[in-house]
Amino acid sequence: MSVPLDDLAAPAPARASSRRLPLPLSPGRAARRAAVVLPLLAVGAWAAADWRAFRDGAARLASADPAWLLAAGGFTCLGWVAAACVRQGAVPDRLPPGLLLASQFAAGAANHVLPASVGAHAVTLRFLRRQGVPLHRATASLALYSLVKPLAKTPVLLAVLLVFPDVLRLGALLPDRRTLLLAGGCVVLCPVAAVLVVALVRPLRGPVRSFLRTAMTDVRRLHRRPARVLALWGGAAVAPLLQAGVVASVGTAFGLPLTWAQVTFAFLAAGTAMGAVPAPGGIGPVDAALLFGLVGYGAPMALATATVIGYRVLTVWVPLLPGAVVLSVLVQRGAL
Repeated sequence: MSVPLDDLAAPAPARASSRRLPLPLSPGRAARRAAVVLPLLAVGAWAAADWRAFRDGAARLASADPAWLLAAGGFTCLGWVAAACVRQGAVPDRLPPGLLLASQFAAGAANHVLPASVGAHAVTLRFLRRQGVPLHRATASLALYSLVKPLAKTPVLLAVLLVFPDVLRLGALLPDRRTLLLAGGCVVLCPVAAVLVVALVRPLRGPVRSFLRTAMTDVRRLHRRPARVLALWGGAAVAPLLQAGVVASVGTAFGLPLTWAQVTFAFLAAGTAMGAVPAPGGIGPVDAALLFGLVGYGAPMALATATVIGYRVLTVWVPLLPGAVVLSVLVQRGAL
């Protein structure tokens, strides 16, 4: 039986037409793929720009006591747990503990790339939204978190002074009068400027009133629940003590001739004085203030510098790449 030539030629175009052509990449998928890769690219760019500091810090840590460095690493890990507790305490909804802790670990990497905690807040906001928290309530929780952290640090400072009154050396640690006046003026003028902007710009009044109503409602709900109060205020009070424990452990590993109370007060004072400066993760201003405080207590400049660099290596550089990987994985799996 003969087959017409037209029939033999027919399957070829049919097979060609049956092949599935690649679908165009949607904007949402493209943004998600970019979000997966961008944290790793940011880490690589920062590593290339500041590789010398990391290399010198790692070389210094190689000569330190490994047992105390291990203790410093433990304090660093507990700091992420404390941050997760504060985040949970700032929102009435129950969040999955494992994902919450992973999001804070990833937020730490983002926080060290962008200034003024913008990176950490952006990651947390996205995480809350993916957990079903409405945008206005998620934003209110970020504002509560930002307010509670400095407020909780004040009683911690006072407690350190009451228990260890000898740690306060006004002549060595406090800045000069001009710096104090400048800081005080900023503290007073910033809220006044914010109120004036809201009062003068009419379109802002409605959203601000709605935001304040939501924030106050959530604050009342949270403070009726003892578990949330403990997580919010307890975590915010413990977090700076854990960070000070990292500094003190690194200092002990290097043989820094200061007590833990002195190092703790120097760290708390440095964070209070310079924490408002919008540097990525507080790097720079807080480091300078901490170095100034340690030297003011009588520590040798070389040991104080090694302590500050070692603290930054353990809290920034060592977790940075794993944090960026976790951030990319969370984005890929849709948790962020």
